[in-house]
Amino acid sequence: METLFVILIGLFFAAAIYLMLSKFTIRILLGIVLLGNGVNLLLFTAGRLTRQIPPIIPAGSDTLSIAAANPLPQALILTAIVISFSFFAFLLVLAYRAFEELGTDSTDEMRLAEPRDEPLPPTGY
Repeated sequence: METLFVILIGLFFAAAIYLMLSKFTIRILLGIVLLGNGVNLLLFTAGRLTRQIPPIIPAGSDTLSIAAANPLPQALILTAIVISFSFFAFLLVLAYRAFEELGTDSTDEMRLAEPRDEPLPPTGY
């Protein structure tokens, strides 16, 4: 089962990097979402994929048994889901506002600091 998750994590990371290298902001945002999901799945896989023994400390013991799933990655994933959703919502509003102001989704056309019609600066002095 871990092999399947490792392949899926690799696909998530590959697709995320491919999308984040795009010049369109919506694709970049989708790449960020895929990267967050890949990291969450990586944390989930690192916490062992066992269902036989729940992560509960039995009575009369001070620690978890060796075969139990680690509850820390599960707590980290829940926190990461909330943070990644709020981060995505912020970036989505930022991208929408940039689209309203500039009228384009392409990052090549968003260059206000380097307009295409302006002459190039001098190359030497």
